[in-house]
Amino acid sequence: MFKPTRTERLLIRPFQEDDIDAYLARRNDPDVARYQDWELPYSRERAERVLEHVMGLAGPNDGEWWMAIVCDPDSGEVFGDVGAELSWQGRTAEIGYTFAKEHWGKGYAREAVEALIENLFEDAGVTRVCGTLHPDNTPSAMVLERTGLLFEGHTRSSFWVGEELSDDWIYGMTRSDWQTWRTRPRLPPEDVRLVEITPDNVAVVTGLKTHRTQEEFVAPMLQSFADALVPEVVNGAPVVPWMRAVVADEEIVGFVMLALTTPHHPEPFLWRLLIDRIHQRRGIGERTLDLVAGECRRRGDRALLTSWGEGRGSPRGFYLAHGFEPTGDVVDGETEGRKRLD
Repeated sequence: MFKPTRTERLLIRPFQEDDIDAYLARRNDPDVARYQDWELPYSRERAERVLEHVMGLAGPNDGEWWMAIVCDPDSGEVFGDVGAELSWQGRTAEIGYTFAKEHWGKGYAREAVEALIENLFEDAGVTRVCGTLHPDNTPSAMVLERTGLLFEGHTRSSFWVGEELSDDWIYGMTRSDWQTWRTRPRLPPEDVRLVEITPDNVAVVTGLKTHRTQEEFVAPMLQSFADALVPEVVNGAPVVPWMRAVVADEEIVGFVMLALTTPHHPEPFLWRLLIDRIHQRRGIGERTLDLVAGECRRRGDRALLTSWGEGRGSPRGFYLAHGFEPTGDVVDGETEGRKRLD
């Protein structure tokens, strides 16, 4: 049975009859419905049927979609709703969430989904939680990623909303994944250093992963190794890669790769910087960047180049905050930036 849940900023409670107007408004907002599985207009009769069914459920149930309201614990203002459906006699759960447009970008969805997942694992006793979404719904994917779910697959032409056909992204989390995620290191490490990649550690380095939505801006490890094996030709000559693993408190947590200065390449280029998804938001990227800049100074370089893609989730802000300034050039569709080292 689901009990009302308080988080740092939210109250998650059962639906009530007077929630129907806000529910209907969310469902009929074209921006909210854009990637969802209902057609517009969403009728009041349909909303009444849904709420009547949901209010008759004590909590997540096998084979039935259950929902709860997410609201302000003090004012009662409704932000959105979260839901879940159990399957396999309650062993697995699929989750969903819908928030009013005016409450996007505030972290409410992540906070509510995090609480829902905890309830499903601890109270409902599931062994797996999953969620699916449209590949273009980047904000929704980021909600799942920031609550620890892993990208598991991409099915093509597999989902219909009315007459619209789309692909589908699948995210999942086992109980073991959840325990790893909730106990991951959160504080800045005491020590960060760069080490050579050797036969003894290459398997660990290869296994490093960003979130799926970050792969638009940071290539996966296998792609980085392939690029280093067959370097691209720039200014008439192949670039020369320099690779290191990032170690934080004796654990390999990231990867960095430079294109070194050569007679054909007058400035070093920060080719790749990847911090594993489990270790992000600990300040490791910033410290890695300082170490790379130090390595370049040691080699006699006076500047460091890099480039970044633009868009939601772009590392643009990270690089601008750490001394890179746009040069005005665009490299393979990415904005080029330079950091002075002298």
